[in-house]
Amino acid sequence: MKGDVFAGLGGLMKGLTGLMPQDDPEVKKMQAQSDLNDLRKRETEIYAEIGKQALSRSSGQFPELESKLRSVHASLAEAQSKLEQVQAEEARKKQEEQRAKEQRTCAQCGYLNQEGVKFCQECGAKIGASKCRSCGATLSPGVRFCGECGAKQEA
Repeated sequence: MKGDVFAGLGGLMKGLTGLMPQDDPEVKKMQAQSDLNDLRKRETEIYAEIGKQALSRSSGQFPELESKLRSVHASLAEAQSKLEQVQAEEARKKQEEQRAKEQRTCAQCGYLNQEGVKFCQECGAKIGASKCRSCGATLSPGVRFCGECGAKQEA
């Protein structure tokens, strides 16, 4: 995560230095620092690749490091699971907010009303999820036909 933040800042800094005077010593210093950071990142990536290849060829020669790596892999899996849970919860929350918004939207005119009102503040129509008169399915605001049974809905 920390690397992602700094990588994003590095890209932002590169973009900003393109807009600044190129003969300014501060711009030159920022550009040199950015180049240095990019090279260090690339160096770390190469070391990591060397380590992966060495470990795959000599399994069992580094038991302590392999144990640490297994521990990190387990932590990564746990962190990934937590992230997925948070993302799923966020998606559920957005769906709930969308449903709440739909409940406040007038089926007649489409106006988004404040919470708690029973009648549209724009046209006076009754607010809330309407039900199909034929099958009882919950209808989205403004629909003319039921998605369950196809019955025409009266305005």
